Amino acid sequence: MKDKDAVWQEMLSILEVEVHSLAFDVWIRPLKPVRAEDDTLVLCAPSEGARSEVIAKYMPLFKRVLREIDGAPSTPVIVSADEIPQTVEPVRREEREEIPPVEICRLNPRYNFAEFAVGECNRLAYASALAVSENPGEKFNPLFIYGDVGLGKTHLMQAIGNDLRVSRPNFKMQYVSMITFLNEFISSIHGHAGNSKSFRDKYRNVDLLMIDDVQYLSKKQSTQDEIFHMFEELKAAGKQMVFTSDRRPQDIPDLDERVRSRFASSMIVDIQPPDLETRIAILQKKSQQEKKNIGLDELTFIAERVTSNVREMEGVLTKVLFLSTLYDRKVDLSICQEALKDYLVQECDDISVDEIIDCTCKYFGVSKAEVVGKRKNKDVVIPRQIAIYLINEFTNIPLSSIGSYFGGREHTTVMYARDKITSLISSDPKIKTAVGDIKAMVLRK
Repeated sequence: MKDKDAVWQEMLSILEVEVHSLAFDVWIRPLKPVRAEDDTLVLCAPSEGARSEVIAKYMPLFKRVLREIDGAPSTPVIVSADEIPQTVEPVRREEREEIPPVEICRLNPRYNFAEFAVGECNRLAYASALAVSENPGEKFNPLFIYGDVGLGKTHLMQAIGNDLRVSRPNFKMQYVSMITFLNEFISSIHGHAGNSKSFRDKYRNVDLLMIDDVQYLSKKQSTQDEIFHMFEELKAAGKQMVFTSDRRPQDIPDLDERVRSRFASSMIVDIQPPDLETRIAILQKKSQQEKKNIGLDELTFIAERVTSNVREMEGVLTKVLFLSTLYDRKVDLSICQEALKDYLVQECDDISVDEIIDCTCKYFGVSKAEVVGKRKNKDVVIPRQIAIYLINEFTNIPLSSIGSYFGGREHTTVMYARDKITSLISSDPKIKTAVGDIKAMVLRK
C-alpha cells in the first residue's frame, strides 16, 4: 500500500482539475492525511463544520478518485481536528460498494445531461450530443461542437462519455484536451519505438474518442498528420468521435486542408451565449447541485450581471455560497453584491458601443455606415476590426451581440477580428498607435 502522503498528493492532482478552484482552496486543500491502514485513508478537516461540508459534497468523488490510484486505500474517512482517532475501525469488505476496475478515461461526473441547462442558445448542441450517447458511431459521427469559452462545450462532450459509462460499461473511451494530446504525441516521437505504438494504441483502440479545443492544432503539421490518420482509421471502423473548438473548422487558421475537410464533414453545431432565462436556469441547477436554496431575486441579480460566460457565472455563485457559509447567513442581495464586487470593477458601464464606433470612425475618417456595413476594402476593414477589438475590451457584451452591431456577423467573425488586432498590436507599430489613440479618445468622452 502506498504511503498516506503519496496517496494524498495524487488525489490532490486529480481533485484540483475536477473541483472549482475556489471550492478546492476552501474545502479540500486544508485537509491533511492522518494515516492509511486496513484499506482506509484517514483525512483530517480543520473543523467539524468543514468535515460535514466535505462529507456532504465530496465523499463520492473521493471514493472514485481513490479507485483510480494504483496501490491506494479504497475507503476515505474524514475526521475533524479535535477528534482524530488513534485507530480507525476498518470497514468490512461486504459493507463496501463493489469497486469496478480502473477506467482508462477520467471524466468529471458533474458533467452530465441532467445538470445541463437547455435553452435556445444550445438546444441543437444538446440534442446532438444526446443522440450520440444513444447511438454512438451512427448518425452524428463525428460530432463537432464549437462556441466561445465557458459556454458548456466540455460539459456536453463529457456528458456523452458519462452517459455511455452507464449504458455501455464495456465501452472503451478516451477524453483528452488538444494540449495534452500534443504533449503526448511529442513525447511519443522523441521516445523509443514502443512509445509511438503505445500512443497510437491509446487513441485508436477505442469506441469513443473525445478531443477538446482542437483549434490548438493550428500550425502543428506533424500532429495534424497524426490526427488525419487517426480520424480515417476510427471513421472506417465506425467508432464515434467528438471534437470541440472555439470556432468552426473553416475558421481555424493554418490547418491542413485534409484535416479541415474531415472536421467539416462532421455534424457541426454551435453554442451561443445564454439568454437571461437560460442563465437563471443554469444558476438554479448549480445551487440545487450544491443543495442550497437561493431566491429568484438573487439568482436574477447574478445572471443580469454576468452575461457571456457560464463558467464565470458559476464561479461567482461559488463565491456567493462561500460567503454565505463564512458569514453564516442566508444568501441575500448584499452577499451577491460583495461576490460580484471584483468582477464588476473590470467593466466600463459608462462606455457605450456607439461611443467606441464613433471614436474609431473619427480617427480614421470613415463613416459609421461603412464600418458597420458589408464593405470589405482595407480602409474600412481595419477600423471595423479595431472597433470590435475595443468593444470586446471595454464592455462585457457577448461576441454574438457585438456581431449584431456589425450587420449581423457571426460570433466567429467577431472573434477573428479581435484576435487579428491582438496580433497586429504586437507586430505593427501603426496599429498599436491607432488602438492607443482611440482608447484615449474613448476614455476622454
